[in-house]
Amino acid sequence: METLQDWLAHCESLHPKTIEMGLERVQGVAARMGLRLDCPVITVAGTNGKGSTCAMLEAIALQAGYRTGVYTSPHLVHFEERCRIHGEIAGADALVPHFERVEAARDGVTLTYFEFTTLAILGLMAESRLDIAILEVGLGGRLDAVNIVNADCAVITSIDLDHMDLLGGDRESIGREKAGIMRTGRPVIVSDPVPPQSVLDRAVEIGADLWTLGRDFNFSGDKQQWAWAGRGRRYSGLAYPALRGANQLVNASGVLAAFEALRPRLPVTAQAVRNGLGMVELPGRFQIVPGEPALVLDVAHNPHSVAALAANLDAMGFYPTTHAVFGAMADKDLAPMLAKVGPMIDRWYFTDLPTPRARAAAQLQAVWQAQNKRADTAASIHPGPMAALQAAVAAADPADRIVVFGSFYTVGGVLKDGVPRLQAKHLAS
Repeated sequence: METLQDWLAHCESLHPKTIEMGLERVQGVAARMGLRLDCPVITVAGTNGKGSTCAMLEAIALQAGYRTGVYTSPHLVHFEERCRIHGEIAGADALVPHFERVEAARDGVTLTYFEFTTLAILGLMAESRLDIAILEVGLGGRLDAVNIVNADCAVITSIDLDHMDLLGGDRESIGREKAGIMRTGRPVIVSDPVPPQSVLDRAVEIGADLWTLGRDFNFSGDKQQWAWAGRGRRYSGLAYPALRGANQLVNASGVLAAFEALRPRLPVTAQAVRNGLGMVELPGRFQIVPGEPALVLDVAHNPHSVAALAANLDAMGFYPTTHAVFGAMADKDLAPMLAKVGPMIDRWYFTDLPTPRARAAAQLQAVWQAQNKRADTAASIHPGPMAALQAAVAAADPADRIVVFGSFYTVGGVLKDGVPRLQAKHLAS
């Protein structure tokens, strides 16, 4: 195994299951690797908003002059996107030695793809002389491989129903799992405006330093600017974050609270906050690609995030026709997702995805038909995201809008050759 792709194929073959919850196997391998992050660590868990929160934490820290390391998952196109060192995507050649270290330390222990790759990325981060490490929790919190790291600050973003087969069937059960990233005596920032009681109870139970939105920090804003206030600091006249969507102020508020909680170790200036929020980028989160027709890319893949997508689409203004390319995993709660965004969509393009975990396009269409209440809509099925997008472009007028959403595989499938530059058929000549 010489290349990163060789190692990723090896990781996929090791374990019969995609997910096996539990920390014992990963902790044992990490101990044999001597894995240790010698810098402040922020761990981010939640159902929605994790990626945006990590991106804003990174952007502000970079503007403050800190050397950053960020681990997020999954990736959109290339595996290396999961790790950024000082704002740059890690190189495949830099990652390979750390896959070799994991294999050497594994000593016969069976690791899932996520566990093996998490250890390799943490290994690279540990050797990168970081000032701050930002770790996104892949699934849940308590039993996720990322939780082997004792974070100096935990951030819990919005919590909603997703992965219920593994995390529990209601927000209280899911919140209990997310709360597993808290540590005694250390700050935990809860940016969900209405957090499950289980999250608050767990913080009290273990003696974490709980920061909640509305009590320990809050924000306000008008159409031009917004303001934030925390326990010991205020910011006023802030420009809105560069990431689009009304929900981003909630995420940004949690980010500022995290920096306030860590101020003795990681001070940031008001200018770093302004510049970071103004320059932050994150592909696939209500990403609008200029052109005709307009193109929106969003990895919304559960009812809560799809509701936010629908609200953001509504705020964009009038488009004669909205076309939607959609693909999703088999375990998603499809009916409420389709119902929430359905009023906004005039034509659907359901797509197969290149993973056995995905719901077939024909099945997606059947679920849509069963709950569709509009007589003026149409739908078709396609073998892949790019084929579905091409069909949408062929059918769209220049003034229309195309939305690509659902799984990371859906959005990544249209980004794999770079950000699409679309042109309606009427302008092609």
